[in-house]
Amino acid sequence: MHAVRLHAFGPAENLVHERTDDPVPAPGQVRVAVAAAGVHLVDTSLRSGDPNGPYALPELPAIPGREIAGTVDALGEGTDPRWLGKRVVAHMGPDNPGGYAELAVVDADRLHELPEGLAEDQAIAMIGTGRTALGILGFTELTGDDVVVVPAAAGGIGSLLVQYAKRAGATVVGLAGGPAKVRHVRTLGADVALDYDDPAWADTARTALDGRAATVVLDGVGGPAARAAVDLLGPGGLHLVHGWSSQGVTGGGPLNLTPEELAERSITSRGALGPAMLERFGGGRTGLRRLEEESLAHAAAGHVVPAVQRFPLTEAAAAHRALETRGTIGKVVLVP
Repeated sequence: MHAVRLHAFGPAENLVHERTDDPVPAPGQVRVAVAAAGVHLVDTSLRSGDPNGPYALPELPAIPGREIAGTVDALGEGTDPRWLGKRVVAHMGPDNPGGYAELAVVDADRLHELPEGLAEDQAIAMIGTGRTALGILGFTELTGDDVVVVPAAAGGIGSLLVQYAKRAGATVVGLAGGPAKVRHVRTLGADVALDYDDPAWADTARTALDGRAATVVLDGVGGPAARAAVDLLGPGGLHLVHGWSSQGVTGGGPLNLTPEELAERSITSRGALGPAMLERFGGGRTGLRRLEEESLAHAAAGHVVPAVQRFPLTEAAAAHRALETRGTIGKVVLVP
């Protein structure tokens, strides 16, 4: 088979598309003929050799990628034979990368059969990014009374948050960088779509909201955009943090609000990832699987339409560069 392998930590160019041995499923595993593989920002951190990420650095050479969709073409010993030939999607877990390939092996208990009519690349957008979006929303019960600000609304998570918030009846302010992304956010249904690179965006948002204060900021960006978004919150508002993609940019990184500001303004700030999220959905792998199932069901029912940007498997390095420079819209997917 062909796969993308990393032989040395470093820049995106270190990802090499090459021929390697076909993987063989172990007992309890299946092999999937990959039709789509997800690319995550964490993949870029691991590729660079950053030891401070959520996952341990892999032994090299390694095939990155933890999200795959395709058709089961081989079974390990003892694996339920009903999986053979099924269209499936799976998050492979923190310790079992190997998705950037034409063939990949995964534990059978991580598989989900693809719902009828749901394409593999859309399933990829929902199995990891989609479950995270639902988990974030589990910390708030949005209604038609809410005004929700979504920084990075053109990204994989942000584009889903906009759609879910609109489905709940909320008024949505979606932020993105550049005219093309702003147009995309508008197509998602955002009531107000603005460019966070425009210094006047917050004033424009206030005018558009006609005196209404924001009630929730779903912050995956941090930095100046998050600061300006939080300034839109009224008393009782919630700043819900699920990332800080501005890290490394001038003024970027997580937005840390002081206890004094929180008390003075009567607002709340909290994280929405990690154990706290899992506890709300049953804990551990059980919680993750529940989120995955719900996420796939929403996409299959047409409640949300995940945005996907595809790259050929041979261009994995280009996909990484685009993701690192915020040059993508929606979920980044590799197609063998």
